[in-house]
Amino acid sequence: MDDAVNPRRLLCVAALALQAAAATAQPLADPTRPPARFTIPAGSPADAPAAPVANALPQLQSVLIAPGGRHVAVIDGQTVRLGGLFKGARVAQMTQTEVVLVDGASRRVLRLYPPAPPPQRHNERD
Repeated sequence: MDDAVNPRRLLCVAALALQAAAATAQPLADPTRPPARFTIPAGSPADAPAAPVANALPQLQSVLIAPGGRHVAVIDGQTVRLGGLFKGARVAQMTQTEVVLVDGASRRVLRLYPPAPPPQRHNERD
């Protein structure tokens, strides 16, 4: 029985061969990853978190208007209700895509989507 191939030994040799092949294989490239010229190397100053800008405009992130009349918006990660305050400004009005902030005499409209640009004219007939 010495000449017969031991199935256990054969399995171990096959497993070692597969591990060696896997160790030398190259990783697959991520097809959704941007080209290297668009990425910033690690450790560069751009990796540091950006300092908050004092006069940055608030960003409307979400609006929820429930059938019962409850109006809630998320502005810069903060949840505010209709009539509530956001950084000293009162939430005066809410629609599905806009929130109006009033601070004294100033009025600021925050939009979920930026206004659409005017259509471009390609020739005189457009």
